Amino acid sequence: MGDEPYNPAAEGAEMNFSAKMSYTDYLNLDQILSAQTPLGQTHDEMLFIVQHQTSELWMRLALHEMNAARAAIRDDRFPPAFKMLARVSKIFEQLNNAWDVLRTMTPSEYTSFREDLAQSSGFQSWQYRLIEFVVGNRNHALLKPHAHRPDLIEVLKAELAQPSQACMTRLSQRFSGPVSTYPKMS
Repeated sequence: MGDEPYNPAAEGAEMNFSAKMSYTDYLNLDQILSAQTPLGQTHDEMLFIVQHQTSELWMRLALHEMNAARAAIRDDRFPPAFKMLARVSKIFEQLNNAWDVLRTMTPSEYTSFREDLAQSSGFQSWQYRLIEFVVGNRNHALLKPHAHRPDLIEVLKAELAQPSQACMTRLSQRFSGPVSTYPKMS
């Protein structure tokens, strides 16, 4: 009995995914994990790419939550909106903490592949720009780095067309009394 290798199937774990969706299938891991394509031969370039790609994924989630919170506020569903905004706060905390890993790369290690990046820069992140627009930095000049992508300009301009202070106005209209009148978060 002790000589046989552990078999998770004996405890009910599904082991055959030939006709079923697997974890890898559900998460599209083949597509995600093949998206890291360093341009050079420098070891640390992979760290740089993964750091920035995961940051973009976290920003995608932050935007998802911010847009849902905005809709909830418009519909007077404040407890779910507050929960979503609390999640956004944690996402931004995660984004900030993730830089600790990138900080393990020295400036000389970064310089060894920076030239391969040409003019590309995190400043060109359209999702970062969209977050800026959502939270109120509506500087139209910041559209320019995205001008080569009409699809992104359309998304960014759609956000700029949203009323910038609508959520805050709605909250102040709804909660102009003392804090004790605010809805409780569950």
